[in-house]
Amino acid sequence: MRRHKIRSVVTPDGLVVALRPLDANAPWVEAWRDLSRRALVDNLFYDPDFALPAAGAFGQGVQVAMVGDRAPEEPGLHLLGAWPIRTTRLRWGVPLILAMGWMHDFGIFGAPLLDAAEPARALDGLFSGLRRLVGPRLMLTHVPTRGPFADLLSGWLDRNRLRHARFWAHERAFLDLAAHDFAARAAYLDHISSRKRRKLRQAWDRLNAEGAVTTETIRDPADLPAAIDDYIALEAGGWKGRRGTAIADDPAQVAMMRGAVLGLGARGAVRIDRLRRDGRTLAAVISFITRGQLWSLKISYDAAAAKHSPGALAFHRLTQAIVADTAITRADSCAPPNYTLPETFWTERLALAHILVETKGGDPLFPLAVRLERIRAAANVRLKAWRQRLRARRDNGAAAAETTGDA
Repeated sequence: MRRHKIRSVVTPDGLVVALRPLDANAPWVEAWRDLSRRALVDNLFYDPDFALPAAGAFGQGVQVAMVGDRAPEEPGLHLLGAWPIRTTRLRWGVPLILAMGWMHDFGIFGAPLLDAAEPARALDGLFSGLRRLVGPRLMLTHVPTRGPFADLLSGWLDRNRLRHARFWAHERAFLDLAAHDFAARAAYLDHISSRKRRKLRQAWDRLNAEGAVTTETIRDPADLPAAIDDYIALEAGGWKGRRGTAIADDPAQVAMMRGAVLGLGARGAVRIDRLRRDGRTLAAVISFITRGQLWSLKISYDAAAAKHSPGALAFHRLTQAIVADTAITRADSCAPPNYTLPETFWTERLALAHILVETKGGDPLFPLAVRLERIRAAANVRLKAWRQRLRARRDNGAAAAETTGDA
């Protein structure tokens, strides 16, 4: 395994910025965990109880950039910021160093964890330290372009007269109940057309015609191990299993999901919602919860029952549960853009982008980096469009059938 040189720098105002490899046994993990509970913007994927289990499957070469009041190994560490990153020299095929926020197939939100009490100081220290540790340019991945983090980043760039460039701006289904009173929450699903409501009722009746279906939510840590294994088996029996892309096809992903579900489940931060008949799971949704935000990460259903739309019915009931739970104010679908199933039920959209940032001190090669990234992005758009056309015929067709009950 490649070893990273342990490096730290001290900022002018006395903060220590350090790069450390992902290590579940490191003495600073608890300080990282504490930061995740008081961050300006929640990020499930950068919470150590998710990130560390993901390291085995997706963490090669990843380091955690941290900014705190002392070196990470010193007792009493108070972290102001944490950002898992990869450093690359080959993104554009030329020797331009780039620090990129960690992203992977299960990690598609990239806002760094910043202390809500001092977010501007945390961001400035983190970026200034990374300039000295890595280089003058950074790529934030899958970060929101509206809201607290976007405002913070924009203000920092403006104050320091620094350049930035956005790539792959996109939106995905999101549910936002923060401004809703009790009546507005209760009426949230009223936007669903009468035709779709009828189709959902008919699908539920058809599903029950073959035997009574029960709904259940698994949250007890003692029940989660069996529930996650049941989900992995359910997914393996569907189209992902046939394509060889199911979690079960990769032992590292199996370990990751088990570790994340058990670790976060011990904190009461996991729910697995299922439709069941005679001890058999017809559909299941795995969700994580961080301080009032739900992350709907995985959904699967029994292919044998697909004609009765069990996935759509499970997602509909999850939405009803979210609306009824006043402790939850937001929910991220974690879905690709324009994905039919969550967009049927959730009306808001989360705007995201990758943002290339110049750090304080300037970067004479920043315009070149922007041009190269645009070329790379254009090539990726063409490739993704081709792949999405193929995928849409399967996924949107299946999702639409799940939603309408027409499969």
